[in-house]
Amino acid sequence: MGRTFAYCRVSTIEQTTENQILAIRNAGYEIIDSRVISETVSGSTKSSDRKQFKSLLSHKLEKGDTLVVLKLDRLGRDNIDVQQTIQILCDMQVQIVCLDLPVSNLNSSEGKLMLQIFSAFAEFERNRIRERTQEGLTRAKAEGKKLGRPKAIHTTKLVQKCKLDGMSQSKSADCLNISIATAKRHWHLSA
Repeated sequence: MGRTFAYCRVSTIEQTTENQILAIRNAGYEIIDSRVISETVSGSTKSSDRKQFKSLLSHKLEKGDTLVVLKLDRLGRDNIDVQQTIQILCDMQVQIVCLDLPVSNLNSSEGKLMLQIFSAFAEFERNRIRERTQEGLTRAKAEGKKLGRPKAIHTTKLVQKCKLDGMSQSKSADCLNISIATAKRHWHLSA
């Protein structure tokens, strides 16, 4: 009999995976702590680019194992990436269980259909979030709000002082404990 793993993911460091782990265990999956894989990475990051998930695929999961996720969007929000990830797991003969789907076993015919439907909705939602963000930025610009990073006036002044003192860009960077790229960026600006 294979082992059972849980994959839990959050997008920001302010979030934790504790609720996901608790929900999976409350659903009847007794997974030892060393088989709970937690990660903080955006859902838009491809699964192959996620350090912990990549390690799970290449070093931990074996034929006959089961991977449990609370929600499909924990695997990703891009339809194609989720489909490819599921296919990789199926090819490895790993059973995939997704607790938020009506058919939890994604290896079955019904599960594959659910996967296609729900991953398409996850991608749709991600695109809607992007659209709403752009709408908000457009509205903020129209209202005259200044967007983006504030100007680093203090850094410009310090770099200009070093320049006036006859220092090179690299010596200025060393002296101010900033990168050479930052020193170059502020070199020709006026304070």
